[in-house]
Amino acid sequence: MASSSLLLPILSLFLCYFLSLAPVNVEAQGNRRSLISSLVSEKLYNSIFLHKDDSVCPANNFYTYSSFIQSTRRFPKFGCTGSLCTRKREIAAFLAQISHETTGGWATAPDGPYSWGLCFKEEISPQSIYCDADSTEWPCVTGKSYHGRGPIQLSWNYNYGPAGNALGFNGLGNPEIVSNNSAIAFKTALWFWMTEQKPKPSCHDVMIGRYKATAADIEANRTAGFGLVTNIINGGLECGRPNDNRVNDRIGYFQRYAKLFNVDTGPNLDCANQKSF
Repeated sequence: MASSSLLLPILSLFLCYFLSLAPVNVEAQGNRRSLISSLVSEKLYNSIFLHKDDSVCPANNFYTYSSFIQSTRRFPKFGCTGSLCTRKREIAAFLAQISHETTGGWATAPDGPYSWGLCFKEEISPQSIYCDADSTEWPCVTGKSYHGRGPIQLSWNYNYGPAGNALGFNGLGNPEIVSNNSAIAFKTALWFWMTEQKPKPSCHDVMIGRYKATAADIEANRTAGFGLVTNIINGGLECGRPNDNRVNDRIGYFQRYAKLFNVDTGPNLDCANQKSF
């Protein structure tokens, strides 16, 4: 007889298989709020981010549940594409990645290191203003810094510019809004998640199984899974390095959240053998 520790993952896999036979038609659903909030209730959200509003977290009371739900309306395919298990896994992966980017946890932290996501809303002691002068399409504004802000830690002028253009704010002239407006902060994270930036696919396409590897991807061993999402986000610094602590931290968050959503993580969790884009 299978032990109780093994039974739940096995049942979860069977459930995911049967639910995969009935994909969701977003356009036919109507109420977007009910779709996301039915999978991420406020109670679940608070249990995921146990310490985000602690006084020791600089972002306390910034990353609200209502702002998260509001931001998802701007991206109707997020968490609403594919089977129920695919949808849950994508949301868990997104929340895991933004948790790593904003973590305040440490190895012996209360409730474990993976209960401390969304603790920061702005990069600590940025090393530069992250201005790529070669990006003539998105020129830097004098006096502005494009360091990491928000859940995904949006950085560089070539990200702030198009994000603002897509979402309706002045990304180059007013990058500070990403750390001052909770809804916009979440929207920038979802914009990055949903947007293909060639040669990189979108994180969304990878997590819903729509990623089609090119010849260059195959040669670089860029296989679909959570590890490829890490490669998209920060592969130049983290991928191609066995047992990288940053990659392991992302995986730790994802494994915890997948359990809370009652889904498996899927294959290829790390990017140790992948070349960056």
